[in-house]
Amino acid sequence: MVEENGHRPLSKRTIFFYGLSEMPLQVASVVITAYLLKYYTKDMALGAAVVGTIWLAARLFDAVSDLLIGHLSDITRTRWGRRRVWMVASVPLMVAAIYHLFFPDPPVTPLYFLSWMLVLWTGWSMLMIPYYAWAAELTTDYNERSVLVGWRVWLGMGANVISKIIPVIALFVFSYGGTREVLTMIGIMTLVLVPLTVGLTVANVPENTEYKPPLISFRRGLVAMWRNGPFKRLIFAFFVNSVGTAVATAMVVFYLADVIGAEDKAILFLLTFYLAGLAGIPFWVWLSKKIGKHRAWIACLMVYPSFSWLYLLLGPGDFWWMLPIAMVTGFGGGSSAVLSNSMKADVIDLDTLKTSQNRAALFFAVWATVSKLAMSFGPALALYAIVLLGYDDRPGAVHSDGSLWGVKSVFALGPPIFMILTAWVAWRYPITEGRHRKMRDAIARRNARRAERETVAEAARASAEWSTPSPARGPRRLDPGPARG
Repeated sequence: MVEENGHRPLSKRTIFFYGLSEMPLQVASVVITAYLLKYYTKDMALGAAVVGTIWLAARLFDAVSDLLIGHLSDITRTRWGRRRVWMVASVPLMVAAIYHLFFPDPPVTPLYFLSWMLVLWTGWSMLMIPYYAWAAELTTDYNERSVLVGWRVWLGMGANVISKIIPVIALFVFSYGGTREVLTMIGIMTLVLVPLTVGLTVANVPENTEYKPPLISFRRGLVAMWRNGPFKRLIFAFFVNSVGTAVATAMVVFYLADVIGAEDKAILFLLTFYLAGLAGIPFWVWLSKKIGKHRAWIACLMVYPSFSWLYLLLGPGDFWWMLPIAMVTGFGGGSSAVLSNSMKADVIDLDTLKTSQNRAALFFAVWATVSKLAMSFGPALALYAIVLLGYDDRPGAVHSDGSLWGVKSVFALGPPIFMILTAWVAWRYPITEGRHRKMRDAIARRNARRAERETVAEAARASAEWSTPSPARGPRRLDPGPARG
C-alpha cells in the first residue's frame, strides 16, 4: 500500500523483527549500571572511588571510539548492506565481555574490570550505532519513525520487564535473590539474547545496499553537523537528561540496600518502574501526534521531578511505599527513549537537505558519544558525591544518618535537577511535523531532479557509444534485415 504522499508504510513484520535487537541492550543496560557498580564496589571490594574512575575512563574511551565506528559504518559497502555486517561483528565481543563481567572469578583486579569494560563498550557501540542509524533509513515519515522507535523501545522494555520478573519469582518463591544472584540470572539471559535477536533482525529486515558513501570528508561533516542548530539543541538536552537518568540508575541499589534495607527487593522495584514505563509508551506516542514530539517529551520530563522528592521521606522498612512512586515516575520514563530517538532521525533529515549526504550513522555515533559521556559522568558523579558526603564503602560498614542522607539526596534530588534543565533546553526545539514535511518534500524534489539528470546523462552516454566508429569495422549501421523479393 502506498499513501497519498508516495510513502510506502513499513510492514508489521519488518517493524517487529527490527525491534528485536533492542532486547539485549535493554535487558543488560540497567543491570550493568545499577548492579555491576555496586557488585564491584562492595562484593569485589574495589571501592567506590576506584570503580567510579574505571567506569569514567572506560566510557570516555567508548565515547571517542563511537565517532570512528559511526564513520566506518557510513562508508562501509558490502553485498549485505552497511549496517547489518557491523551488528553481526559485535556479537562475539559482547558475549565474551558479558561472560567475564557477570561471572568473574574472585579476586579481581582493577585491570580486569577495566579491560572487560572496554571490550563490552566496543561491542556495544558496534551493535547500537549501526542499529539505531538503520531506523532513520527504514522510513522517512515523521510519525512512522515514532511508531518504529516506539515498537523498538516497547519490545526492549518488554524483554527488560520479563528479565526482571524471573528474578522476582526466584526471590519470592525460592528465596534466591541478591546482587550476585541477579547478575547470574540476567547474565545468562543476555548471553542467549545477543546472538538470537541480532540474528533474527539481520535475517528478516531488508537493508538498502545501493547507498553511496558520503562524499563529504569526516572533518567537514562534523563542521556541518555543528551548524545544525536543532541537532545541537536536541543533543544537549539529551545529554543533560541522560546524566540525570544515570545518577538515578547508579544510586537505586545503594538507596535500597543502605537506606531502605531491602537490597534483595531492588529487582522488584526495577520491575515496577519498567512495567509502568512499558504501559506509558503508547500514551506518549499518541500524545506526540497531538501536540508534537518535543512538547510531549517536555510533559514527560516533568513527571519525575514532581514525585521523586518523596523518596526523601522514606526510611528503613518503607520498601512498599517506594512502589507507587516508581509507578508514576516510570510511566513518564517511557517517553524519553521513544521521542528523543525519533526526534534525532528528524534532525538528520535537515542535514541531508543541507549537505545532500546520508550520514545517519555519523549522527548516531555523535549521539552515542554524548550519551556515553553522560553515562560516564552520571554514575561517577553520583559515586564521588556520596563519598564526599561521608558514605563508607567498606563491606559490612555501619552507616551514620549523615552518610545515609547523602545517598538519599543524591538519589531523590539529583535526577530532577537535570530533568528540569532538559525541559528548559528542549522548549524551543524548532522541528515540528509541518516543518519536517517541508524538509522531506524538498529532499524528494531534489532527488527527483537528480534522478532525471542521471537518466538524461545515461541516455547521452549510450547514444555517444552507439555512434562512435569502431576502429576495425568503421561506423555502426542498422541491420537492414533480410532482403525482400
